[in-house]
Amino acid sequence: MVILRSKVALLSSALSIAAVTNDFSTPKTWAAPNSDSSKAIIDEVWQVINSQYFDPNFNGTNWPAMRSQYLNRTYTSKEETYEAIQEMLGKLEDPYTRFLDPKQFESMQIDTSGELTGVGVQITQDEKTKDITVIAPIEGSPAAQAGLLSKDVIIQVDDTNTRGMDLNDAVSLIRGPVNSNVTLTVQRGQEQLSFKIKRARIEIHPVRFSTQTSPTGLVGYIRLNQFSNNATAEMREAIQELEKQRVTGFVLDLRSNPGGLLYSSAEIARMWMGEGTIVATVDRKGGEDKLTSDKNTLTDRPLVILVDGGSASASEILAGALQDHQRAILLGTQTFGKGLVQSVMPLEDDSALAVTVSKYMTPNGRDIHKTGIEPDIEVKLTDKQRGELFQDPSKLGTASDPQYAKAVAELNKQVEKHRWKNVTVATQYLYSYLTSLVVN
Repeated sequence: MVILRSKVALLSSALSIAAVTNDFSTPKTWAAPNSDSSKAIIDEVWQVINSQYFDPNFNGTNWPAMRSQYLNRTYTSKEETYEAIQEMLGKLEDPYTRFLDPKQFESMQIDTSGELTGVGVQITQDEKTKDITVIAPIEGSPAAQAGLLSKDVIIQVDDTNTRGMDLNDAVSLIRGPVNSNVTLTVQRGQEQLSFKIKRARIEIHPVRFSTQTSPTGLVGYIRLNQFSNNATAEMREAIQELEKQRVTGFVLDLRSNPGGLLYSSAEIARMWMGEGTIVATVDRKGGEDKLTSDKNTLTDRPLVILVDGGSASASEILAGALQDHQRAILLGTQTFGKGLVQSVMPLEDDSALAVTVSKYMTPNGRDIHKTGIEPDIEVKLTDKQRGELFQDPSKLGTASDPQYAKAVAELNKQVEKHRWKNVTVATQYLYSYLTSLVVN
């Protein structure tokens, strides 16, 4: 998930199955619509798509004719109106462009406290198969503790089959009150597995860090599980604290990180990389907008980044930028491959419209949508290993974590190269100084 901090609020790749505890005002009560109020909302949705949707051909539909078709109907309830909007958007065949009723819109907003209620899983809908697919469970959430993994396909919620189901409808089925249960049946490869999950209140701590000794000195481990509002400040604190402990290098863990705030991803990239482009977004007209970094980094120590199939969107922006600038070694498995950008536009009646407005490219111009980012060093885990690690997050970044062990071994190599590079530079300076003395 990528969220843009702007007037219209969000750039999103997925829905989080968690209602949000926040201080937003209570949505206005919308009276049963008359013909004019219904048509005003429908026309508002149509206008946003017409002016901002990424595909100027609207998936081959006659979009102007669509307006007349839906405005000429009679609507007697808000449910009827919302169904018509979903039907109209369905013509685009874009699972990321979707309508959110007031309750759904309120539930998807991320509060600055980082407190959610639900099962704690980010899901999306496959553009071709329409499968409801897990991007990643939130670390420490009921979904993670139950054993859900990225790439699991949710085929049933309790007794309801989800084949061909709208993403919002699946979300509504999975959500529910704290302490209530929901059973999710998933397809994982050739297996069908069922998980009974108790919904709960979830506190999200985006960053945690630790140190571990290695042959070349202390290694700083930073686990970033979401690009939330406070991730930037927590990441800065982690890097600065580990620098004080004089670590020789860093392992940054982005595994099963489904994304979050775009500005957070950019700010964190600036902490690691030097001057250059972080990400470019391309709109429907081919216009390009770039986020860049200056030279004010927090550290230049060697860096290895852990990625996997649950590293999506904002995670891919960060990983792609640091890989393209040769600032970090990526280790793990191919990332999720979500390179489209959505804006979420609040509508007049407290509902909202998520609309695909652009795609993003890495600094070297890579379009990673549907393909993901290939790691520099591939290290795979079995489903059993993944389950054991992510059901018990305390094992991540320890000797029980095979990918982390490989990352530390690779980091040690990079630390030695870094040291020899510094020795070489120091020797050159000394040689120049001595030469100047001889000449003088």
